[in-house]
Amino acid sequence: MKALLSHAPGGPETLRVDDLPDPRPGPGELLVRVRAAAINYPDVLIIEDKYQMRPPRPFAPGGEIAGEVLAFGEGVEGWTVGDRIIAVPGFGGLAEQIVVPAKSAFRLPANRSFSDGAALLLTYATSIHALYDRGRLAAGETLLVLGAAGGVGLAAVELGKARGARVIAAVSSADKAAAAKDAGADATLVYPRGPFDKGASKALADRFKAAVGPAGADVIYDPVGGDYAEPALRAIAWAGRYLVVGFPAGIPRLPLNLTLLKSCDVCGVFWGAFAARDPAANAAHVATLFRLWDEGRIAPRVSETYPLERGGEAIAALAARRVIGKLVVTID
Repeated sequence: MKALLSHAPGGPETLRVDDLPDPRPGPGELLVRVRAAAINYPDVLIIEDKYQMRPPRPFAPGGEIAGEVLAFGEGVEGWTVGDRIIAVPGFGGLAEQIVVPAKSAFRLPANRSFSDGAALLLTYATSIHALYDRGRLAAGETLLVLGAAGGVGLAAVELGKARGARVIAAVSSADKAAAAKDAGADATLVYPRGPFDKGASKALADRFKAAVGPAGADVIYDPVGGDYAEPALRAIAWAGRYLVVGFPAGIPRLPLNLTLLKSCDVCGVFWGAFAARDPAANAAHVATLFRLWDEGRIAPRVSETYPLERGGEAIAALAARRVIGKLVVTID
């Protein structure tokens, strides 16, 4: 089979399409013909050996896939050849075939495309776990979303509105603000590019405070990190919840005196570990996502698709933070 492989640590330009032996499913596993693989920020990190998971090389990035069951191993029940599935294997998705645990796969309805299906789980499941479990977001509360035009950001905007929250979307450009507004954001804020000195950090904090209002943001969803984190934290409400989702702008150092003054929580969000530790709760969230999708209250936004041989370009675009929504590699 063909796969886009990382043979040594490096950027997207180091990836190349090579042949690998066709995989075979073991007990409890599904062999999947990959039809689409979504690109996410872990794909940027994993090929540079900067992610918490370091697969043995050569390996294919691509942690989120949609496809069809080709075969299954011993002990698998409820799946047949030809079933359409989505799954989050973590890596290996930029390949013609992949083996995934049957217990972690979900059915893709016939009325949904493989591209849209591949773009659902990682961003929306992360965001629903973040907002509903870790953030305890309630109707009528104010939600501030940083990086609101990215995959997880748009998912957070939609899920915040589905929860009945007032959503403020913070983004880095006017076209991203328009995308967040289209997703349902009540208001948008365009922030400058970091890094920030002390004065610029204070100015950004003042803008966040003005955007969320005098009571502050009850929940802050931060998939950006870096110099944006402290200004956002300064805009949090009393007993607010600050959700730590990701760090494409760098790992921040928060002044913990602010958490004391606001009696607020700083909550880590690690969806993959949550899904592994509590698969029943994760499955319930996925069922909610499919219901909200059917109701038209959420919808994955795939802004561009790439063929397998150009998968490195998709990863490079995401690394440069040029992407609105999701990028998907299609494998025909």
